[in-house]
Amino acid sequence: MKILSHVVILILLGEAASQNKRNSKSNSKVPNQGKKTMSPAGEPGPAASNDDTFPVESSSVEDSKDPMVYQLTNSNDDMKLYYLKNTQVTCNDGTTAGFYLREQKGSRRWQIFLEGGWCCYNKETCDSRYKNIRHLMSSSEWPQTRKGSGILSAQSEENPHWWNANTVFIPYCSSDVWSGTLSKSRQRKETVEYAFMGSLIIREVIKDLVPKGIKQAKVVMLSGASAGGTGVLLNIEKVSSLMEQLGADAQVRGLVDSGWFLESKQPRTTECSDTVSCTPADTIKKGLRLWNGIIPEKCRQQFKRGEEWQCFFGHKLYSSLKSPVFVVQWLFDEEQLRVENIQLGSHSLTEHQWTYIQNLGRELKNSFQDVMAVFAPACLSHTLITKSNWLEFQVKGTSLSRALQCWDKSLQDTSKNSKTSVKGCPFHLIDNCQWPQCNPTCPALVDHTTGQEVSLLQVLLGMGLDLQKVAQELKMEVSDLLGMISNRG
Repeated sequence: MKILSHVVILILLGEAASQNKRNSKSNSKVPNQGKKTMSPAGEPGPAASNDDTFPVESSSVEDSKDPMVYQLTNSNDDMKLYYLKNTQVTCNDGTTAGFYLREQKGSRRWQIFLEGGWCCYNKETCDSRYKNIRHLMSSSEWPQTRKGSGILSAQSEENPHWWNANTVFIPYCSSDVWSGTLSKSRQRKETVEYAFMGSLIIREVIKDLVPKGIKQAKVVMLSGASAGGTGVLLNIEKVSSLMEQLGADAQVRGLVDSGWFLESKQPRTTECSDTVSCTPADTIKKGLRLWNGIIPEKCRQQFKRGEEWQCFFGHKLYSSLKSPVFVVQWLFDEEQLRVENIQLGSHSLTEHQWTYIQNLGRELKNSFQDVMAVFAPACLSHTLITKSNWLEFQVKGTSLSRALQCWDKSLQDTSKNSKTSVKGCPFHLIDNCQWPQCNPTCPALVDHTTGQEVSLLQVLLGMGLDLQKVAQELKMEVSDLLGMISNRG
């Protein structure tokens, strides 16, 4: 009961935080640059600039007369499918891999996004994956075009700083956390009959972008979500090296969304047999052998033979990276909890599970201690940067879009790994509170069995919350306590 009392107290504090959030909105708005556009609500939104960088302060409105601004504003929002020229680099089933591209003529900023979708690691899991989610193993049914949302959107009101960048979306069809180098022809007879070429796909995509102008890039941001986020950590140094080999004078940086996993500490009594029972570490150990997976050399050197799998975990890999990386991570990641069979909103939680949740948040915070750029809300969710409402989420009154803008500014002004923030423009943002959903901007909880939203009150009652006792401890009426929880949840 003492624990639950603390939860309620945090809810009440959340009301004050909500007020701070409302007060900070005016401070977190992005200054208009160049020609103004209109948001769906009819309010002026951030506008186009012909500059390659987006300064923190307002820029001159003289850019609005540049014809290039109108060309960018009226460009097609769709990303177009291109198959790799090197047809030997394939998806799992041998179909040619590819990428989607939305070009923005005149822009020297490029974003290359790696799709997520976990992985498979033996014949049984790969066969099941091919049967149930074939688009993650084959290009045979990919649409010719697709639209981007969140940081991939071409709409300035949804994506204030990267909407007019050249945007590349690489579909995930290698099932190897973007690490594999194994073709079907090199598969041994006793293993599965699939290719695993995720790392090679990234390499070939960049080569195919040379005629599109990537050699003239000023900034290349390799981004990804979930397994794609882990793929960013594993491949960013290779991408940086490849850009140098191509003769490009570009700064390569990484944006990792929900790909910063921690090893499970829960004891497992039996050998795992499927993706549900296997921990991330178990899966990676098995997969590395199957995929002929590659690992960044500097990280590999830190571990003895057979322990290289640890480089798939961001907190083990990060210190060996030279390229600047921004980490976006919910402190209570749904996929991290799912591994432990914990799903808030779908059933009551035991005290042991609540303890695990608290420890997860605490351990994630500790793992970010030496990370230069991070955005970590205390929420229960998974992936963030491609959500259409990604601008709504804040940590300490700062949105992720604003934090990325501040990070961008710091990388322009200082060395790649600078620890210096621009005054009043933070990009190391971690929630202080200890509980899921204590951040008032968190996404709504959803019952995964029904798909319906679940209030925080329902979750607390499901845990056996004694409203009368909590109200007495807080010295307030039960009706007032109910109102507070209902409004917050």
